[in-house]
Amino acid sequence: MQILPPEPAAIRAAARALREGQLVVLPTETVYGLGADARNDLAIAAIYAAKGRPRFNPLILHVTDLAAAEAIVVLPPLALRLAEAFWPGPLTLVAPLRPNAGVSSLALAGLTSAAIRVPAHPLMRAVLAEFGGPIAAPSANRSGRLSPTTVEACRELADVALAIDGGPCLHGLESTIVSLTGPFILLLRAGALPREQIEAITGPLGSPEGESEGELKITAPGMLASHYAPDTALRLAAHDVRAGEAALDFHGQLAGFATRLRLDLSPAGDLTEAAANLFAFLRTLDSMGARCIAVAPIPDFGPGQGLGEAINDRLRRAAAPR
Repeated sequence: MQILPPEPAAIRAAARALREGQLVVLPTETVYGLGADARNDLAIAAIYAAKGRPRFNPLILHVTDLAAAEAIVVLPPLALRLAEAFWPGPLTLVAPLRPNAGVSSLALAGLTSAAIRVPAHPLMRAVLAEFGGPIAAPSANRSGRLSPTTVEACRELADVALAIDGGPCLHGLESTIVSLTGPFILLLRAGALPREQIEAITGPLGSPEGESEGELKITAPGMLASHYAPDTALRLAAHDVRAGEAALDFHGQLAGFATRLRLDLSPAGDLTEAAANLFAFLRTLDSMGARCIAVAPIPDFGPGQGLGEAINDRLRRAAAPR
């Protein structure tokens, strides 16, 4: 995989590769994405093949602006309010597909809805503008594995034409996904946009049917029970570090235990900092050869921020049976 610096020539090269049906790795404000032309069935099939991704798991479509989104999906009034408040940004809206939207049905996993967002990262936005169409871009990693927050972490992928190095991702967590396809607005995936900011506009968010029974219908990315997983097993809500374990700490809770393998997501207890560090720190600890990673308790909410909910969602899926 050729890694290009963040220059105009790289933006032109990425857009050219997309037009030719090739795969490119692109930086976003959330995590790095594996991009392809969302209208090209063969290119979308290449995403699923490169990631080893189940084809029932739909992809997020990235577009330049609200008008481009409305050309693909029907956004009800509440969705428009959310788009006006949070786009460009880390919010994905699942909405009914327009007839003749022109996107690959494979990217939608055969659904009659699409997951769509307007990203904020300037390089991703520049590629979208140069390319002139929607880009399907799931995280640039093998399916079920840790999402990449640096371009170097994307090297595990094969059959990629090029990557643009945009530096470390700002948020380090995937976008928040909400669905507006039924009578209620549902939170499908907690993410980089905290729940309380959305609920300030929408009121309380619902949960998908079947969530408690583990029989959730997959209508958006990030809903698989086992996901975002390192090779090393995780022990969640740990109050100690046992022999042979590494430690993923938060706010120094595990600092008193003897281990040379301890990384603190945020010594200050800041959930924004913890979210940005999560995948990179898990990736580092995963490479250390420990028998298990002890993970300190992380609150769902801190002062004015609900990112802990998204962090704990990723950790639960990472720790789930494979």
